[in-house]
Amino acid sequence: MKDRGILMPIYNFAKKGGLKLYLVGGILRDLILKRAKENPDFDFAIKSGAINFGRKLAKALKCGFVVLDKEHGSCRLVKKYGGLIYTFDFTDFRGKGLEEDLLHRDFTVNAIALSLGEALKDADFSKTLVDPYEGRNDIKKKIIRVVDNGAFVEDPLRILRAFSFSAILNYNIDKNTLRLAKLNRDKLTLVSGERIRDELFKILATDKAYDYFIALDKLKILDIIFPEIKKMRRIGQGPYHHLDVWQHTLETIKQLELIFKSTKNEEILEYLNAEICSQRKRKALLKFGAFLHDFGKPKTLRREKGRITFHGHERVGLNIGEAIAKRLKLSNDEIYSLHKMILWHLRPGYLADTDSLTPRAKFRYFRDAGIEALSILLLSLADQRSTKGPLTTFNARGKHEKVVAKLIKEYLKKGKEKAQERFLNGNEIMKEFKLEPSPLIGKILSEIEELQAIGKIKNKKEALSAAAKFVR
Repeated sequence: MKDRGILMPIYNFAKKGGLKLYLVGGILRDLILKRAKENPDFDFAIKSGAINFGRKLAKALKCGFVVLDKEHGSCRLVKKYGGLIYTFDFTDFRGKGLEEDLLHRDFTVNAIALSLGEALKDADFSKTLVDPYEGRNDIKKKIIRVVDNGAFVEDPLRILRAFSFSAILNYNIDKNTLRLAKLNRDKLTLVSGERIRDELFKILATDKAYDYFIALDKLKILDIIFPEIKKMRRIGQGPYHHLDVWQHTLETIKQLELIFKSTKNEEILEYLNAEICSQRKRKALLKFGAFLHDFGKPKTLRREKGRITFHGHERVGLNIGEAIAKRLKLSNDEIYSLHKMILWHLRPGYLADTDSLTPRAKFRYFRDAGIEALSILLLSLADQRSTKGPLTTFNARGKHEKVVAKLIKEYLKKGKEKAQERFLNGNEIMKEFKLEPSPLIGKILSEIEELQAIGKIKNKKEALSAAAKFVR
């Protein structure tokens, strides 16, 4: 086992205390599949006293320690080792013995155990695996199947975990498990937002989020997590659209994934794979932004002279999206990014509708969109490709694609350029025009920055002249 160096001290510590540790769940499944993780995590089952053992082990290993579940005797240790971050979870048996403990696991592919001592031997461990519920057979068949029919009652989050495992491993979910998921879906209201978030983002991180959102939608599981969806169903959008608001939302995720799949540019890929928070990457967050981008439409639906409109839906949707993001305990950085995506998702389309794309319009777009300028352009492209009503013309679509492509090129070019130095600062403006500190100073600086960016002023003298006009 390649992780022998970090596991051997754990084994020796347990042996010294007369305790037997069992590796359980995902680590064994991944070993059987020869699947490596970027940052390994190990689950251990122990007859009793897991929290006390974990606390003492953390002191010996000089690593982080946290109690996960006091009632069920569960704790976590986190240790940096060999350039990787290792996570070790220790949990008391949930039953009289190991087999009964495995009965309380979620899926058969995770209900496999192996003593740590056996795992550290160089010999083939397949003969010493404890596999009472035929997990290896389901791994071979590529099936996600609950160990017990009460699995979702015991922990309703497992409903989402069935889909996240299926998405990650490319396994099918068996019919009985799907039946039980549908039967127990209402229990998801009892699950905390952060636990739901983690499973959703595992799905969003794969290249098949659209397929799995469709599957979750068919079972009305998404309606339980996002009740806002119910109002989006069967709302027509007029002759520019061929889908209702909800179906258009799903189609936008699909088109975004197709864009990702066809993208070969290394700079764009690096941007999409940037980690925003806790191993959650921009690519997954952008798909979530696509999911949320039209949530404001039901509240802004109006029928004016036979036309359907959704004026201001992006601003209404902004508040709905922020409430959902907070409900899922997303980070401030993620909420900020979603704010930009939802608020400005129409902006590239407006730019495409103008007669000419002026330097001022481009500057203002990049200024307002900030770090999410590229995300918004990709979202706009997916949004447009999901709009195929009879009044959506080939020429309009083509112009939109060209404008977005041009703006993407400019964004990538800007990333290589040095930030321009300001001709003036706030102190100089206050001194020159005998002004007191106030919001006006910021407005003047913003105006000068814009004129400098579009080439209207080229030196400090011209900047002062422009500032004088603005002050007057």
